[in-house]
Amino acid sequence: MLIDNYNMVRSNIDAAAKRAGRNPEEITLIAVSKTKPLEDIEELREAGVREFGENKPQELKTKYDNISAPVNFHQIGHLQTNKVKYVIDRAVLIHSLDSIKLAEEIEKEAVKHDKIADVLVEVNYADEESKFGITKDQALPFIREVAANFPHIRIKGLMTIAPFVDNPEDNRYIFKGMKQLLLDIISENIDNTDMSVLSMGMTNDYEVAVEEGATMVRVGTAIFGERNYSI
Repeated sequence: MLIDNYNMVRSNIDAAAKRAGRNPEEITLIAVSKTKPLEDIEELREAGVREFGENKPQELKTKYDNISAPVNFHQIGHLQTNKVKYVIDRAVLIHSLDSIKLAEEIEKEAVKHDKIADVLVEVNYADEESKFGITKDQALPFIREVAANFPHIRIKGLMTIAPFVDNPEDNRYIFKGMKQLLLDIISENIDNTDMSVLSMGMTNDYEVAVEEGATMVRVGTAIFGERNYSI
């Protein structure tokens, strides 16, 4: 069941990429396993799935420490400074850098672990009060500041969480804008950045995100089913 769901999402991604004249292999599908049991991850892992997303650092830590064979865990949810220690050596990519205070803590923990931390800058493109992330206008100066002052952080690109909408077309302007923002930042040739990743699109709008340039999509419900947030 899970692998059937995963394969259906992957097929939809491939079709969306082809519609946009893109290579489907450029797009990474992250199975968002937050609140789901380790057995679900193991089932997908045994079928060859390697990229998983978690919102809560402690949950990521527990699953990372107990999974039977290595996979890539992404920290996709908001990250508090006091939780960086749980993910710094476990998450392959932190998708939610949104403040200098958080950058300072990531730098400190990365130094402790003698590593370079790969991160994405979270942009609240739609300026939703309920969402974390910097504004689109803050993105370039923020990236300049982080790149100049935190040698153990490597900015790999941008992430956004678009509004939940009934019609995914309503978010197309956001995905299009995020792609342009990424291109504008790339054109600045900022040292200590990569800017190859654009993480956007979830269960209700990932196909539109792919059509507009997403290189990573984060899909949970369409793969794992509805979540039980009471646990």
